[in-house]
Amino acid sequence: MTEAAPTTLADLRSEIDRIDSEMHALLMERSSIIETLIAVKKTQVSGSAFRPGREADMMKRLALRHKGLLPLDTIEGIWRIIIATFTFVQANYSVHADVSGGDAAMRDSARFHFGFTVPFVTHEDARAVIRAVADSAGDLGIFRMDQGASAGIWWRDLIGVERPKIIARLPFIERPDHPAGTPVYCIAKPLADAAVREIVLYAARVERWSEALRSGLAQHLAEVSASAADGSHLSLLVAASGEVDHSVIRKALEPAGLSDFSEIGSHAARFAVKSARS
Repeated sequence: MTEAAPTTLADLRSEIDRIDSEMHALLMERSSIIETLIAVKKTQVSGSAFRPGREADMMKRLALRHKGLLPLDTIEGIWRIIIATFTFVQANYSVHADVSGGDAAMRDSARFHFGFTVPFVTHEDARAVIRAVADSAGDLGIFRMDQGASAGIWWRDLIGVERPKIIARLPFIERPDHPAGTPVYCIAKPLADAAVREIVLYAARVERWSEALRSGLAQHLAEVSASAADGSHLSLLVAASGEVDHSVIRKALEPAGLSDFSEIGSHAARFAVKSARS
Protein backbone atom coordinates (compact mmCIF):
# COMPACT_ATOMS: atom_id res chain seq x y z
CA MET A 1 0.00 0.00 0.00
CA THR A 2 1.31 3.41 -0.90
CA GLU A 3 2.02 5.66 2.10
CA ALA A 4 0.43 9.11 2.16
CA ALA A 5 2.74 11.91 1.17
CA PRO A 6 3.98 13.99 4.11
CA THR A 7 2.20 17.28 4.76
CA THR A 8 4.08 20.12 3.14
CA LEU A 9 4.54 23.68 4.34
CA ALA A 10 2.29 24.77 1.50
CA ASP A 11 -0.44 22.41 2.73
CA LEU A 12 -0.14 23.75 6.28
CA ARG A 13 -0.24 27.35 5.13
CA SER A 14 -3.29 26.60 3.02
CA GLU A 15 -5.02 25.18 6.10
CA ILE A 16 -4.15 28.32 8.07
CA ASP A 17 -5.59 30.48 5.30
CA ARG A 18 -8.79 28.37 5.30
CA ILE A 19 -9.17 28.72 9.07
CA ASP A 20 -8.52 32.48 8.91
CA SER A 21 -11.20 32.83 6.24
CA GLU A 22 -13.67 30.81 8.29
CA MET A 23 -12.97 32.90 11.42
CA HIS A 24 -13.59 36.09 9.47
CA ALA A 25 -16.82 34.67 8.05
CA LEU A 26 -17.97 33.72 11.56
CA LEU A 27 -17.25 37.22 12.85
CA MET A 28 -19.31 38.68 10.01
CA GLU A 29 -22.08 36.20 10.83
CA ARG A 30 -21.90 37.34 14.47
CA SER A 31 -22.17 40.93 13.24
CA SER A 32 -25.30 40.07 11.30
CA ILE A 33 -26.88 38.60 14.43
CA ILE A 34 -25.96 41.75 16.36
CA GLU A 35 -27.73 43.84 13.71
CA THR A 36 -30.87 41.81 14.34
CA LEU A 37 -30.35 42.13 18.10
CA ILE A 38 -30.16 45.92 17.78
CA ALA A 39 -33.44 45.94 15.87
CA VAL A 40 -35.13 43.75 18.46
CA LYS A 41 -33.78 45.40 21.62
CA LYS A 42 -33.28 48.92 20.24
CA THR A 43 -30.20 49.20 22.51
CA GLN A 44 -28.84 52.07 20.44
CA VAL A 45 -31.21 54.40 22.27
CA SER A 46 -31.31 52.72 25.68
CA GLY A 47 -27.80 53.19 27.06
CA SER A 48 -25.01 50.70 27.66
CA ALA A 49 -25.29 47.18 26.27
CA PHE A 50 -22.61 45.95 28.69
CA ARG A 51 -23.66 42.74 30.48
CA PRO A 52 -20.97 41.91 33.07
CA GLY A 53 -22.68 38.79 34.41
CA ARG A 54 -22.85 37.20 30.97
CA GLU A 55 -19.31 38.33 30.17
CA ALA A 56 -17.87 36.94 33.41
CA ASP A 57 -19.51 33.59 32.65
CA MET A 58 -18.23 33.63 29.07
CA MET A 59 -14.66 34.36 30.18
CA LYS A 60 -14.78 31.64 32.84
CA ARG A 61 -15.94 29.06 30.29
CA LEU A 62 -13.26 30.25 27.89
CA ALA A 63 -10.51 29.68 30.47
CA LEU A 64 -11.87 26.27 31.47
CA ARG A 65 -11.96 24.91 27.92
CA HIS A 66 -8.73 26.47 26.65
CA LYS A 67 -5.76 24.23 25.87
CA GLY A 68 -2.87 24.03 23.49
CA LEU A 69 0.07 26.20 22.46
CA LEU A 70 -1.78 29.52 22.21
CA PRO A 71 -1.37 31.49 25.49
CA LEU A 72 -4.52 32.24 27.46
CA ASP A 73 -3.39 35.91 27.46
CA THR A 74 -3.87 35.99 23.69
CA ILE A 75 -7.18 34.16 23.52
CA GLU A 76 -8.62 36.22 26.37
CA GLY A 77 -7.52 39.45 24.70
CA ILE A 78 -9.07 38.43 21.38
CA TRP A 79 -12.36 37.53 23.04
CA ARG A 80 -12.41 40.73 25.06
CA ILE A 81 -11.99 42.82 21.89
CA ILE A 82 -14.74 40.86 20.13
CA ILE A 83 -17.17 41.23 23.04
CA ALA A 84 -16.39 44.87 23.80
CA THR A 85 -16.48 45.97 20.16
CA PHE A 86 -19.80 44.28 19.44
CA THR A 87 -21.15 45.84 22.63
CA PHE A 88 -19.97 49.23 21.32
CA VAL A 89 -21.70 48.57 17.99
CA GLN A 90 -24.96 47.93 19.84
CA ALA A 91 -24.73 51.16 21.85
CA ASN A 92 -21.74 53.51 21.61
CA TYR A 93 -19.98 54.17 24.90
CA SER A 94 -16.71 55.51 26.27
CA VAL A 95 -14.55 54.18 29.10
CA HIS A 96 -13.61 56.79 31.71
CA ALA A 97 -10.51 55.98 33.75
CA ASP A 98 -8.93 57.36 36.91
CA VAL A 99 -5.22 57.79 36.13
CA SER A 100 -4.23 59.33 39.47
CA GLY A 101 -2.15 56.22 40.21
CA GLY A 102 -0.49 56.23 36.78
CA ASP A 103 -1.76 56.21 33.22
CA ALA A 104 -0.01 53.08 31.93
CA ALA A 105 -1.75 50.46 34.07
CA MET A 106 -5.22 51.93 33.54
CA ARG A 107 -4.68 52.33 29.80
CA ASP A 108 -3.51 48.70 29.61
CA SER A 109 -6.62 47.59 31.49
CA ALA A 110 -8.97 49.63 29.31
CA ARG A 111 -7.39 48.54 26.03
CA PHE A 112 -7.16 44.87 27.04
CA HIS A 113 -10.76 44.66 28.23
CA PHE A 114 -12.45 47.07 25.80
CA GLY A 115 -10.16 47.28 22.77
CA PHE A 116 -9.17 50.32 20.72
CA THR A 117 -12.54 51.09 19.11
CA VAL A 118 -14.06 52.24 22.41
CA PRO A 119 -12.97 55.82 23.32
CA PHE A 120 -10.71 56.09 26.39
CA VAL A 121 -11.15 59.21 28.56
CA THR A 122 -8.83 60.00 31.48
CA HIS A 123 -9.74 61.73 34.75
CA GLU A 124 -7.87 62.97 37.82
CA ASP A 125 -9.57 60.71 40.38
CA ALA A 126 -12.30 58.13 41.01
CA ARG A 127 -14.88 60.72 41.96
CA ALA A 128 -14.42 62.49 38.61
CA VAL A 129 -14.94 59.15 36.85
CA ILE A 130 -18.16 58.62 38.79
CA ARG A 131 -19.40 62.08 37.80
CA ALA A 132 -18.59 61.47 34.13
CA VAL A 133 -20.48 58.17 34.11
CA ALA A 134 -23.43 59.76 35.93
CA ASP A 135 -23.61 62.50 33.28
CA SER A 136 -23.39 60.09 30.33
CA ALA A 137 -26.01 58.08 28.47
CA GLY A 138 -24.32 54.72 28.93
CA ASP A 139 -20.58 55.08 29.51
CA LEU A 140 -18.43 52.89 31.75
CA GLY A 141 -15.85 53.93 34.33
CA ILE A 142 -12.85 52.14 35.79
CA PHE A 143 -10.64 52.90 38.77
CA ARG A 144 -8.24 50.98 40.96
CA MET A 145 -9.66 48.96 43.81
CA ASP A 146 -6.75 49.94 46.09
CA GLN A 147 -7.42 53.68 46.06
CA GLY A 148 -5.92 54.52 49.45
CA ALA A 149 -7.01 57.17 51.95
CA SER A 150 -5.98 60.10 49.72
CA ALA A 151 -8.76 59.22 47.25
CA GLY A 152 -11.44 60.20 49.77
CA ILE A 153 -14.73 58.45 50.34
CA TRP A 154 -15.45 57.86 46.66
CA TRP A 155 -17.84 54.96 47.32
CA ARG A 156 -20.39 57.30 48.90
CA ASP A 157 -20.81 58.93 45.48
CA LEU A 158 -22.45 55.66 44.38
CA ILE A 159 -25.27 55.88 46.95
CA GLY A 160 -28.73 56.48 45.49
CA VAL A 161 -31.14 54.70 43.18
CA GLU A 162 -30.08 56.61 40.05
CA ARG A 163 -26.38 56.87 40.87
CA PRO A 164 -23.76 54.74 39.04
CA LYS A 165 -23.03 51.35 40.58
CA ILE A 166 -20.11 48.92 40.59
CA ILE A 167 -21.01 46.23 38.06
CA ALA A 168 -17.75 44.32 37.57
CA ARG A 169 -14.32 43.61 38.95
CA LEU A 170 -11.61 43.34 36.29
CA PRO A 171 -9.84 41.30 35.12
CA PHE A 172 -12.54 38.65 34.88
CA ILE A 173 -9.83 35.95 34.81
CA GLU A 174 -7.01 36.35 37.33
CA ARG A 175 -3.59 34.77 37.07
CA PRO A 176 0.05 35.62 37.78
CA ASP A 177 1.61 37.97 35.20
CA HIS A 178 -1.72 38.95 33.67
CA PRO A 179 -0.96 41.58 30.97
CA ALA A 180 -3.71 43.82 32.41
CA GLY A 181 -3.77 42.50 35.94
CA THR A 182 -4.35 45.72 37.91
CA PRO A 183 -7.51 45.03 39.96
CA VAL A 184 -10.12 47.62 39.01
CA TYR A 185 -13.79 48.26 39.63
CA CYS A 186 -15.99 48.94 36.63
CA ILE A 187 -19.01 51.20 37.13
CA ALA A 188 -22.07 52.06 35.06
CA LYS A 189 -25.49 53.51 35.53
CA PRO A 190 -27.82 50.89 37.04
CA LEU A 191 -28.43 48.09 34.55
CA ALA A 192 -31.69 46.19 35.00
CA ASP A 193 -30.60 42.77 33.74
CA ALA A 194 -26.83 42.98 34.10
CA ALA A 195 -26.09 42.31 37.76
CA VAL A 196 -24.18 39.28 38.97
CA ARG A 197 -24.41 39.13 42.74
CA GLU A 198 -21.67 36.72 43.78
CA ILE A 199 -20.04 39.62 45.68
CA VAL A 200 -22.21 42.50 46.89
CA LEU A 201 -20.76 45.86 47.94
CA TYR A 202 -22.13 48.18 50.63
CA ALA A 203 -21.33 51.71 51.79
CA ALA A 204 -21.63 51.97 55.58
CA ARG A 205 -20.96 54.65 58.20
CA VAL A 206 -20.11 53.71 61.80
CA GLU A 207 -19.05 55.57 64.92
CA ARG A 208 -16.03 53.45 65.75
CA TRP A 209 -13.82 50.61 64.55
CA SER A 210 -12.70 47.49 66.39
CA GLU A 211 -11.18 44.13 65.61
CA ALA A 212 -14.37 42.60 66.97
CA LEU A 213 -16.19 44.29 64.09
CA ARG A 214 -13.79 42.77 61.57
CA SER A 215 -14.24 39.35 63.17
CA GLY A 216 -18.03 39.70 63.16
CA LEU A 217 -18.07 40.53 59.46
CA ALA A 218 -15.76 37.63 58.64
CA GLN A 219 -18.18 35.23 60.32
CA HIS A 220 -20.73 36.30 57.70
CA LEU A 221 -18.39 36.09 54.70
CA ALA A 222 -17.82 39.85 54.59
CA GLU A 223 -14.82 42.17 54.87
CA VAL A 224 -13.95 45.85 54.81
CA SER A 225 -12.36 46.68 51.44
CA ALA A 226 -11.72 50.36 52.19
CA SER A 227 -12.25 52.85 55.00
CA ALA A 228 -11.81 56.58 55.57
CA ALA A 229 -12.55 59.17 58.22
CA ASP A 230 -15.94 60.80 57.68
CA GLY A 231 -16.18 63.72 60.12
CA SER A 232 -16.59 62.17 63.54
CA HIS A 233 -17.55 58.85 61.95
CA LEU A 234 -15.84 56.20 59.82
CA SER A 235 -17.04 55.33 56.33
CA LEU A 236 -16.58 51.75 55.18
CA LEU A 237 -16.72 49.93 51.87
CA VAL A 238 -17.89 46.42 52.72
CA ALA A 239 -17.67 43.44 50.35
CA ALA A 240 -19.87 40.45 51.22
CA SER A 241 -20.90 37.15 49.74
CA GLY A 242 -24.08 37.48 47.72
CA GLU A 243 -25.36 34.41 49.53
CA VAL A 244 -25.63 36.42 52.75
CA ASP A 245 -28.72 38.62 53.17
CA HIS A 246 -28.03 42.34 53.55
CA SER A 247 -29.87 42.38 56.89
CA VAL A 248 -27.26 40.01 58.33
CA ILE A 249 -24.41 42.32 57.26
CA ARG A 250 -26.24 45.33 58.65
CA LYS A 251 -26.76 43.58 61.99
CA ALA A 252 -23.04 42.71 62.19
CA LEU A 253 -22.24 46.43 61.87
CA GLU A 254 -24.76 47.71 64.41
CA PRO A 255 -22.51 47.23 67.49
CA ALA A 256 -20.12 49.79 65.94
CA GLY A 257 -22.81 52.48 65.90
CA LEU A 258 -24.10 52.03 62.36
CA SER A 259 -25.81 55.16 61.02
CA ASP A 260 -25.97 54.51 57.28
CA PHE A 261 -26.00 51.36 55.12
CA SER A 262 -26.53 51.25 51.33
CA GLU A 263 -25.87 48.77 48.54
CA ILE A 264 -23.62 50.30 45.87
CA GLY A 265 -23.03 47.44 43.45
CA SER A 266 -22.02 43.85 42.91
CA HIS A 267 -19.73 41.73 40.77
CA ALA A 268 -18.61 38.18 39.99
CA ALA A 269 -16.37 36.37 42.43
CA ARG A 270 -12.67 36.07 41.60
CA PHE A 271 -11.88 33.33 39.12
CA ALA A 272 -8.21 32.43 39.15
CA VAL A 273 -6.16 30.13 36.93
CA LYS A 274 -2.50 29.21 36.86
CA SER A 275 -0.12 31.36 34.89
CA ALA A 276 -0.58 31.07 31.15
CA ARG A 277 3.11 31.61 30.57
CA SER A 278 5.90 29.13 30.90
